[in-house]
Amino acid sequence: MTCWIGIASAEHVRGGVAGGFAQLGHGRHDAIRALRKGDWLAYYAPREGMGTGAPVQSFTALGRVTSETPYHAAQAMDFNPYRVDVDYITKARPAPIRPLLEVLDFTRHHAGNWGLLLRGPKRRITLDDMRLIAEAMGVPSGELDGTG
Repeated sequence: MTCWIGIASAEHVRGGVAGGFAQLGHGRHDAIRALRKGDWLAYYAPREGMGTGAPVQSFTALGRVTSETPYHAAQAMDFNPYRVDVDYITKARPAPIRPLLEVLDFTRHHAGNWGLLLRGPKRRITLDDMRLIAEAMGVPSGELDGTG
């Protein structure tokens, strides 16, 4: 099991949660090919819309990948993004990142430039960081390993 942060607008995350899938990097295969069944994914939304809208700067969804591998989805005539299916935890609530900056392994020593760490489609994180994110989202960390 690997833990990931997917970076996408809050609007796009809501669409993925509603559809039960994850799509990273505008549907690029190279952005999602590392995700495998059993991996955990927390979405971080920098803004409401893609490059526009109000700042969100929160973790907005949490779920577990259920697809064996990525697959092509037919979304529009000339747009067939790669996706994985995800079982999202519906009780997870948005959690602002700022209170977590000094406790997450990947941001702890980057107070001045933590936003640079959340560019691109995804970031691999430790299980400990995923547990902290889950708890901030109101999900007992034991649910990540089946003991919650």
